[in-house]
Amino acid sequence: MSHHFREIAARAVADGVIDAQEVLALRQVVWPDGVISPDEAEAILLLNDHVREHTPEWTDFVVEAVGEFVVNGCAPRGYVDASTADWLIARIDHDGRLDSMTELELIVRVLERALNCPDRLKAYALAQIERAVVFGSGPTRDGGSLSAGSVSTSECVLLRRVIFAAGGSGPAQVSKPEAEMLFRIKDATLDGNNAPDWERLFVQGVANFLQGWKRPEQLTRERAGQLEAFMDDRTTNVGRFFSRMVQTAPNGLLSSLRGTGFGRRGTGAHSVAEARADFEVTDSERLWLDAQIDADDTLDPLEQALLRFIMQEEG
Repeated sequence: MSHHFREIAARAVADGVIDAQEVLALRQVVWPDGVISPDEAEAILLLNDHVREHTPEWTDFVVEAVGEFVVNGCAPRGYVDASTADWLIARIDHDGRLDSMTELELIVRVLERALNCPDRLKAYALAQIERAVVFGSGPTRDGGSLSAGSVSTSECVLLRRVIFAAGGSGPAQVSKPEAEMLFRIKDATLDGNNAPDWERLFVQGVANFLQGWKRPEQLTRERAGQLEAFMDDRTTNVGRFFSRMVQTAPNGLLSSLRGTGFGRRGTGAHSVAEARADFEVTDSERLWLDAQIDADDTLDPLEQALLRFIMQEEG
């Protein structure tokens, strides 16, 4: 770290504040080339531990700089490996919780930017939001000023961002653990002063799990690295490989690539049939839904809204 960085860090440790001009100076010192090293990411998070007043400028800097290291610090770019995800969680975790909105926003932005992330990073972020809703304290609560047992507008936004983030195991696709989390939050906040968006999020989220198109899993970091290495290998004649496919494929190259994962997914009858099959609620899904609803022997208003939505969609 430069002498200038150490000076700014020393002042932050003393008074707990980094103003906008100091943040700009840090950007110029730490991030002149758009690349963040492991030591720089560690130093930024260490400094964050001592900052008591998280200004928008400081939060943006931490999220952008450390997020760049996490998402693009290792090849292939865009794929967060397990060791980096574990490092990030260990570095910002404080006895199973986060201390600031800056730390939570960092994880959320990583999930949104990355092409794929280990599932535990998404699960960790959702656990933080669920804890804040149930217990009324945490990084989403602005110092714990709101009461426990209610879902705020900001928490609805965060839940939606994390659940449908691109870097999860199924982008725009709600998993079974996520749907069960939505039920737990619903049960804990039935009598709360909830945001108007909460019912819609609950209904859409659970219905997405039950009726969503079960798309293939994302490309893993390991497989992405193999493909990147293949395309970068100048000793491999990729052109000859594809020309042979054209010569041997009976209906040309395009038809030979169909079903192999290349190009856009087709919109023919087979894809429509797959979509319809996924849209229908299966017997196992109905049993799961019955178990969730019967857990407390009541049919509450949000469950009624969910059932109405499913029946309307199936009808």
